[in-house]
Order: sequence, then C-alpha cells, then structure tokens
Amino acid sequence: MRVPDAHGLASAQKHWFSGSSGVGLMARPFVLQLRRDLAGEIERPVLPSGVVLTALDEKPDMKLVKAAHSVLEAGYWEGGGGAPMFRQWWKAVCKDEEFDPTLVFLAIDNEGVAGMAHCFTSAFVKDLAVHPRARRRGIGRALMLAAFHEFARRGAPHVNLKVGEDNANARALYHSLGMQLAWREAS
Repeated sequence: MRVPDAHGLASAQKHWFSGSSGVGLMARPFVLQLRRDLAGEIERPVLPSGVVLTALDEKPDMKLVKAAHSVLEAGYWEGGGGAPMFRQWWKAVCKDEEFDPTLVFLAIDNEGVAGMAHCFTSAFVKDLAVHPRARRRGIGRALMLAAFHEFARRGAPHVNLKVGEDNANARALYHSLGMQLAWREAS
C-alpha cells in the first residue's frame, strides 16, 4: 500500500538519504521505492583488484547459483532479514515471469562469489547482496552499475528498486548512484 503525501512522502523525499524522518513517521516500518533515470552517461563499474564481474548464463551453472544464494543468505542474515532455503528460492525464481538468468550479476573473487545483483526484466533490482567478507570495497556499486548499463542497453528508461527506510548503508549507496525517491510505502 502506498502512503499518500499526507502521511509524510514530502518529508521522506526531503530526508530519505539523511535518515531524518520527523516526528511519528517511524511508528511502523516503511519501504522506499527508488528510481534511477538511465538517460545520459552512466559511470563505468570499477572493481577491486582480483574481482571479476559476470552474469549467469541462459542455462546457469548450479554451483554459481548456489554460491549466489549463499551470498544472499549471508547478506540478509547479517542485516536482520532472511532468505528462503535454496530449493524454495530457486523454484520461485525460475517460475517468475520476469526472471532472466543473464540479469543475475555476480562479482567473483579468489574465495568465490563475493556479491550478487538479481534483477528482473522490468528493470527492477530485486536483490543486491555483498558477502560480509567483501563489503566496503565497491562491489555493490559495481554490480549496480553493471545492471544500469545492461538495462540501458536493453532500452529501459529507468531502473527501480525497493529498500527498507531503516537500511542506511544501502540508502547511502543508492543515493551515491543517483537514485531518487519515487514513493514511500508501508511494509
């Protein structure tokens, strides 16, 4: 359910990056829908030394898929959320009409999959996760930029994603990538 402006959207637009939410707005959790316009130049991804960026193939290697899911689990577990068990997750992913394995971007280092961005064909970033051992190295940024480039190549006018209003680290990353608040909704 979208929360109309009377419930703080104007305030959220003004303060979505800083985390300042005003009196009474944090009484229940909110999710922010962010959008990045793809018109114009898009920064090139820069990866840390020893990290390569790839995407799943049309017929994905299940070892890579499982490794990507492990990163998702580690990222969500540490952040207080959760990811479904692998079989449940993969079954649901494969059944989703917006799933395209070539839109699952992976950052791989010498220890394995360090980060993943799972995107939908509608130019929506479903999940972005970086393994705790690989954070603060620019991997999340590189994955997002790779997604932006691919969606621009496919002709999408913009990219969307959702983020918890209380996820300050993710919001800071998205803000630095030029993402803007589209709306705020109760979770």
